[in-house]
Amino acid sequence: MSLDLLLLFIPAAFAINVLPGPNNMLAMTNGLRYGLFDAMKGGLGRLVAFIILIVLTATGLGAILAASTTAFYALKIGGAIYLVYLGIRLWRSKTEGVEDIGEPQKSKISTYAIIRQEFLVAISNPKAILVFTAFFPQFIDPALPMLPQFATMGVTFVFLEIIALFLYAISGKQLAFLTRTQKGQRMMNRTSGSFLIAAGGLLATSSR
Repeated sequence: MSLDLLLLFIPAAFAINVLPGPNNMLAMTNGLRYGLFDAMKGGLGRLVAFIILIVLTATGLGAILAASTTAFYALKIGGAIYLVYLGIRLWRSKTEGVEDIGEPQKSKISTYAIIRQEFLVAISNPKAILVFTAFFPQFIDPALPMLPQFATMGVTFVFLEIIALFLYAISGKQLAFLTRTQKGQRMMNRTSGSFLIAAGGLLATSSR
């Protein structure tokens, strides 16, 4: 991959990375509820999902999935249902007893559960497949071998995704002071839950 193309690819890819999509909203919610470190660990799930999708795209399977209307809508509806499910669970989650003055309350969840959430949200988002099948090829130099170029873009994209994950997770952590009271916890749970439900609704009604 030529340096000129790579320098064009980086800002264009980062613009996609930082869009407020389902995974970024989930990272912000996790940063708020569980802290920066746990939210970053959970982000491993989305990175694994994106690596899988990049490999599928490089081998040509991604283009087949992107062209299949049935597969596209199955992934879209499945992903939307899962986001709404997470949102409803968060909306209905119980608040924990805390003092009116003190450190922000941190919810407990297993690392595996956060990683699984991030993975399922990423792998079931058909937009991710379309990004890799429609966006990556625009930066391919046909005079050079394709796979090394896909590898370069894939590694760069994943690295930029880590930066986006950090930005959203730390943004959520900065809001943790709002959870010092049960009323604050309830408000943030419902706000975060509403974001996830809205993300699910947008995914379900979106077109290609």
